[in-house]
Amino acid sequence: NSFVNYIFERIAAEASRLAHYNKRSTITSREVQTSVRLLLPGELAKHAVSEGTKSVTKYTSSK
Repeated sequence: NSFVNYIFERIAAEASRLAHYNKRSTITSREVQTSVRLLLPGELAKHAVSEGTKSVTKYTSSK
């Protein structure tokens, strides 16, 4: 559980940094995706991005 929280914090911090670098005040799915690709190794990042995209699509279509 603490490991999962740690990873989420790292992803959030990296996404925040990316948004700041690009002079944006909002963290979008693009920043989160880029953060995941930077922080997680190869195949794990690919699967995480795929599952994340699937979840966002499902959430958006249910609204």
